[in-house]
Amino acid sequence: MNVVAVVQARMSSSRLPGKVLADVNGAPMLARVIERARLATQVNAVWVACSASPADAPIAAWCRATGVGFVRGAENDVLSRFVTAADRSGADVIVRLTADCPLLDPSVIDLVVAAITSNPGTDYASNVTERSFPRGLDVEAFTRSALRRMDALGRSPEAREHVTIPARLEYPDRFVCRSIRSDSDDSDLRWTVDTPADLEFVRRAYQALGPAEPLPPYPVLVAWCRTNPQWANQDDGVTWDPSRSNPLSNERGRS
Repeated sequence: MNVVAVVQARMSSSRLPGKVLADVNGAPMLARVIERARLATQVNAVWVACSASPADAPIAAWCRATGVGFVRGAENDVLSRFVTAADRSGADVIVRLTADCPLLDPSVIDLVVAAITSNPGTDYASNVTERSFPRGLDVEAFTRSALRRMDALGRSPEAREHVTIPARLEYPDRFVCRSIRSDSDDSDLRWTVDTPADLEFVRRAYQALGPAEPLPPYPVLVAWCRTNPQWANQDDGVTWDPSRSNPLSNERGRS
């Protein structure tokens, strides 16, 4: 079974433009995400999906220079980019990652992928529906068949931008989904990079825990955050609630 991680990336973040190529301990943040994904034993390859916008040309240039497979497509249609990446890579299972999560844990990726590969008939698995992991360890995985169905069913702008909306929110009765939870609830910690303060946090985390790379397992970082609360990024209090009138306001989008 060919498991391919697809990292969606863009340069045009409103709060921190160009963040995906910002330096994190001597390498672009995108490179950190890719190296973390490559450490997952369940992942066979890592691709990048960026837009065809001129603003994202630096991402494509970096991928070319480093030999990372990539696809480009419509800026507001991330779902179509995933379809293209799956087709070109020959993926049987696709792992959806975002380029602003440089503290990804390979073991968490493996845990989510195994929920599909070890359970025949499962279409989609993630650790984001019921949050217990720190925000920034987000992993979604789905089969090629499920991706085709999401592409066919996803007609709304939200579905095209947020990729997995058809399976999770719009047509959940048409997909077999599994939710992955950790043994402890650390969902109050926020390790994704949206602001300069977030970027400073991950840089400090790498400096404190990653001199001898790779980074240790995420529980070590959790313990570091608990003992160094002055550096621990706390969640902003916005959580996904399916009962809200606008459940998409906290979705990870084009980043």
